[in-house]
Amino acid sequence: QVQLVESGGGLVQAGGSLTLSCAASGRTFSSYVMGWFRQAPGKEREFVSAIGWSGRPTYYLDSVKGRFTISRDNAKNTVYLQMNSLKPEDTAVYYCAARRTIVEVTRPRGYDYWGQGTQVTVSS
Repeated sequence: QVQLVESGGGLVQAGGSLTLSCAASGRTFSSYVMGWFRQAPGKEREFVSAIGWSGRPTYYLDSVKGRFTISRDNAKNTVYLQMNSLKPEDTAVYYCAARRTIVEVTRPRGYDYWGQGTQVTVSS
């Protein structure tokens, strides 16, 4: 029902900024809770942020609070992750995902649709 395509990843120096975008297909985008996850080599997929149907509530991994901001534009079928003050520890492949409910949004299980991922590399 939903196809997701991430973009906006790249190389950035520590302290810099990037904004990731996730474009969704279809006309039911506003029905889904959207999340961002990341995965570094050899590590488990990690929750980063999530946002409710209408743009609230929002959820963040503790280590990114105050640095990352999630937002969505339902008219454009797009969710964003603005990342400021980036650190080398933020280096990972970032994935967006969609689910129908807001229960246990920090867990990968329960998200029905996933994008292909976009690489974020932060140098020191």
